[in-house]
Amino acid sequence: MTAAAGTEGNGAYVSTGKLPDVDAVRRHLETAYERHRSVDDGEVADYIPALAAASPQSFGACIAGVGGQTVCVGDATVPFSIQSVSKPFVFALVCDAIGAAKAAELLGTNATGLPFDSVMAVELNSSRTMNPLVNAGAIATTSLLPGSTMEDKWEHVLEGLSRFAGRPLVMDQAVYDSESATNLRNRGIAHLLESYGRITFDPDAATEVYTRQCSVLVTAEDLAVMGATLADGGVNPRTGIRVIAQGLCRRVLAVMATAGLYEESGEWLYEVGLPGKSGVSGGIVTVSPGKGGLGTWSPPLDHQGNSVRGRLLTTEIAEALGLHIFASEVHPDVGSAPG
Repeated sequence: MTAAAGTEGNGAYVSTGKLPDVDAVRRHLETAYERHRSVDDGEVADYIPALAAASPQSFGACIAGVGGQTVCVGDATVPFSIQSVSKPFVFALVCDAIGAAKAAELLGTNATGLPFDSVMAVELNSSRTMNPLVNAGAIATTSLLPGSTMEDKWEHVLEGLSRFAGRPLVMDQAVYDSESATNLRNRGIAHLLESYGRITFDPDAATEVYTRQCSVLVTAEDLAVMGATLADGGVNPRTGIRVIAQGLCRRVLAVMATAGLYEESGEWLYEVGLPGKSGVSGGIVTVSPGKGGLGTWSPPLDHQGNSVRGRLLTTEIAEALGLHIFASEVHPDVGSAPG
């Protein structure tokens, strides 16, 4: 992918490459899928009743390149609720609306090292900011969306997520009803943020929009395309539509790299070497800047709330396709002077 003029100080050169040819991508994805499909570790999330009904055998994955090509295996087109995988994309929409610098000032960008729904993460941070990928920061992010009413903000979320996916998305009413009946902790977090002046909209209305966004239905293929949109400088590779400004993608990916897998984010970056975001329904989106996106879905989760099979497959694919952003090769002119 070549660099283009944009915002946020983009220059003439970028550190990206390209995916291997589609046959190699398909071969490695199918191999990884077959290797890990029988893994039976982990438990399906049950603290949201609607999620407890998910089949533990479900498993799908898809890779979408910035050129628009996709390779899918397994249950890649089966819908599930997006849950926390929505967070980086809504953060991207907010950055596009108010600017990355203002968003960082109001929301924070540092990992908390605490569970995703931690109240102590708010109390222990003297600025009362977190990051947009934990629940407190995500609710604050939602409050910053354009619109003067709850419905305005919700319309902006749904339309924005649909542009990332390249198709109209809808909310799962059953999941929404289930989450609304069990989201007292999130409501409490929103009111705590209000007491510190860290939420810019009615806390109950912001929590409502956040609950709806988590209930949007997607597939592993959708997640791959959404990830590829961030990898492609904010342009959806299927539709050709610009979703966010080019220079904002690196800001979103930076937060995903440091906080996307909650307390396991450091281990994830060490093993996988790519920005990612997980959700309790079993979805994971992973982004290889300039190359493409990987979406996986498998409901059984590890003790940190991340998909077991999704993590295994993503780790293998990152290695097999040479996606690790910290990997490098010896230059053929090694030993010669720079330049």
